Parts: sequence; structure tokens; C-alpha cells
Amino acid sequence: MTPVTGPLGDTRRPSTAVEAAERGATRIADRVVAKIAAQAAREALDPLPPDAVPPHATVVVHHESARARARVRARVRLHLELAYPSDIGARCNAVRCHVAERVHALTGMEVPEVTVHVERLHLVPATAAAQGRTR
Repeated sequence: MTPVTGPLGDTRRPSTAVEAAERGATRIADRVVAKIAAQAAREALDPLPPDAVPPHATVVVHHESARARARVRARVRLHLELAYPSDIGARCNAVRCHVAERVHALTGMEVPEVTVHVERLHLVPATAAAQGRTR
């Protein structure tokens, strides 16, 4: 449709324009959300341990339609490798929080669950100074 131009040069929408809320919905594929989640996990783990495989994510997206508005929820499962020794629980929690925040910010989806599977621990040699040894 071409816009209607008034006598003062105003451009107005034709009266048959569809309101934004009635146009439809945008759907984001599960694999796209999984790539966003994997990238967010890499951000949270930066730097990765040497020889570690980058994090991998799988996602299941649930579309729930309610009377007021449609809700979209994404359940994320992450597979990652961590450096050892480290506080594994704290690292997993940091990854969980960062992934949920980034997926929500970039897709608008609610993220009620982020499951973290630690596939492998990489032994990182401690330096003598870190162990408290002196000569």
C-alpha cells in the first residue's frame, strides 16, 4: 500500500493498516536459542581451560498461549568443561545465571531452567607461588 499524502505533505497510514499487536508473532528456532545459550556460556567461562571443547547447548522452547498474551519459555541444557581446581558449584551457578539473563535479553523468552552438565575437568597446574611455597 502506498501512503496517502495530505495537502501539507503529511504522510498518513491508510485506514486499512493492521495494528502491530495483530500482525502475528515471530518464532525463534530452538537451534538459534541454543547457539545464543552456548555463546553466553563461553562468555561466562572466559577464558576456557586449555584443550577444552567449547560449551554446547540444547534447548526446548515451549509456546504457551494465555488469554492476555502468549508466553514463550526456553529450557536450556548446557554441556561444558571446567578447569580444576576451582569452585565448580560457583562456576556452574555463574554460567547458569549469565545464560538465563542473556537468552532472556536477546530473545525475550523466559528461562526457568538452565541445567549444567560438567563433561570433563581439566587439571590446571598451580604455580609455586599460588601454593604458598618459597625457596
